[in-house]
Amino acid sequence: MFTDYIYDSKGKRFCSLLLFCLFTFLPLKAQFNTDRLITNGRSALYFEDYVLSIQYFNQVISAKPYLYEPWFFRGVAKYYLDDFAGAEADCTKAIERNPYVTNCYELRGLCRIRLDKYEEAAADYTNALKYDPDNQGLWHNRVLCYIRGKDYARALGQLDTLLTRWPKYSAGYSMRAEVYMQQEDTTHAIEALDKSLEIDPYDGHTWTARSIISLSRSEWKESEQYLDKAIHLLPKNGGNYINRALARYNQNNLRGAMADYDTALDLEPNNFLGHYNRGLLRAQVGDDNRGIEDFDFVLKIEPDNMLALFNRGLLRENTGDLRGAISDYTKVINEYPNFWTGLHYRAGCYRRLGMNRQAELDEFRILKAQMDKRYGGKQPRMKKRPVRKRSDEDMEKYNQLVVADEQDIENDYKNDYRGKVQNHKVEATYLPMYELALEKVVSDVHSYIAYDEAVEQFNNQSARPLFIVSSTPQLSEGKLQSYFDDIASFGRSINNFSTLNGVRNALLLRAVCYSAIQNFGDAIDDLTTYLQMDSLSVLALWQRAVCQSKINDFQASQGTNIDMKTANVLMDLSAAVRLEPRNAYLYYNRGNVYVTRRDYNRAIDDYTRALSLDSHLAEAYYNRGIALIDSGKLNEGISDLSKAGELGLYTAYSLIKKARK
Repeated sequence: MFTDYIYDSKGKRFCSLLLFCLFTFLPLKAQFNTDRLITNGRSALYFEDYVLSIQYFNQVISAKPYLYEPWFFRGVAKYYLDDFAGAEADCTKAIERNPYVTNCYELRGLCRIRLDKYEEAAADYTNALKYDPDNQGLWHNRVLCYIRGKDYARALGQLDTLLTRWPKYSAGYSMRAEVYMQQEDTTHAIEALDKSLEIDPYDGHTWTARSIISLSRSEWKESEQYLDKAIHLLPKNGGNYINRALARYNQNNLRGAMADYDTALDLEPNNFLGHYNRGLLRAQVGDDNRGIEDFDFVLKIEPDNMLALFNRGLLRENTGDLRGAISDYTKVINEYPNFWTGLHYRAGCYRRLGMNRQAELDEFRILKAQMDKRYGGKQPRMKKRPVRKRSDEDMEKYNQLVVADEQDIENDYKNDYRGKVQNHKVEATYLPMYELALEKVVSDVHSYIAYDEAVEQFNNQSARPLFIVSSTPQLSEGKLQSYFDDIASFGRSINNFSTLNGVRNALLLRAVCYSAIQNFGDAIDDLTTYLQMDSLSVLALWQRAVCQSKINDFQASQGTNIDMKTANVLMDLSAAVRLEPRNAYLYYNRGNVYVTRRDYNRAIDDYTRALSLDSHLAEAYYNRGIALIDSGKLNEGISDLSKAGELGLYTAYSLIKKARK
């Protein structure tokens, strides 16, 4: 049916063979290849497309429900989406199908911890240890389950075993200290923490724990010293700044305390204790208006917090907002009718407003209370503490700084699933490649529009246009279904087109759809078939290189050697560059490949070529800046990052700050 394009017997024979291969290969796409589906799902997990990965594992489960892997990996995806009950159920299904896989018990244990099922979680770790008895992380998590479940005797017994097997395991001593603190045995807790710090003096959480004990003993100077070390090691932990502010406040270092509260709230803008205590401190130094702002925030979180309400009333009175102050005082007095301090301040506001009758009523109530107290015997006054617990609602402590009800030692569960999936490998700071897509994506560089002549030529003769994008968003379920429908539609078109050009276009569009749903294997198959028909297609070479590069990223995270496959990516990009030497994105992409090989000189050369063709390509400045820094050229790298920031990539500025440090 392609006789219009065949001009001689040799060409006819070649084309017929090609078409035979094409149409005998294409129907295989409709068959279930569960291995590939699982690979696609795991790749989607790696790139944090959890909804997409669930779709892939659903297909495998429908086809082969007896396999444990799709149940387990779907559980991983649900865990990332905070569907801990669903993840627990999937892990149970996986264990029913294969009860000998440690990871299934480990993940189910983590889910049960999130669901506060500590006893069941500990049982999972016990089962996992049957098959992996030398896994220190499993021992660690089981002990923490006992601690959270308040089974302190069993926790101490397991810690004895753990520390016998691994006597230099500093976290074990920290956990032992936590048990002693829960039992209010601070002496033994200090001994355990000192031992932990002797083994590992660079654990910020342990220094924090040591400071908590000193705070509880009002050892302000010592606690500040411990917190200095904790903050040096954990500079992004807002709680440490809150605690150090308390230590500084009790040493009359108000300026230092205020600075710590400011830093804590920069890191954790919704921190209740930070706003409450900073409001008190601002009131003490006369910064009344900003103190009101802090208490406004506290009352937005806890509208019924009477202590915050009374403190805001005091500040409103100081700033002349007498009616606002009366409103706050009245709400407090309605809740605590015998709060004489509140009555005294409200009476003063009434006097200043000329509302003498109301003032006299409040003053009479105070006088009556004083007389009742005189004739009823003197009431013993409680000795005021410098701080109060957050749950302590004694109105007489309205001017005391607040501390958390419980400050436990922070011992993390050992968790391979915690945080971003990419963090399982060395974190990549370089921006990703430019690729083809069926939808335009708003770039961080909002004013930049990616354009290429070859893409424009394709769009002029295609029903569906292509776009050049530097990032791909996660897809909703509706958008995923739309792509699946497009793939089916392009598949029908491939079988029905009567021209080679139509088949090629459909193949390229379907490959781009496969790329969008992270089915890079099928995308590469389509692009390879396309290149058998037209080996000079820049777009097919370009997209195939991008797809293979993403597969390489995933496989590298699994410990696979990708040197040969990286060479294939370079071959495709180099071939595309020879065909279209004026394409800045191809040089940029090839620079990214050289970076993965730590061939910084060639990477810098390619980024430079890209910028000579398009001086507004901010990503090229950004990546060249990092490559220059990695190759030891700090000042030149900072200059490039500054230019990237100027063009709209504002994350470059934080990178500059980090590089200078």
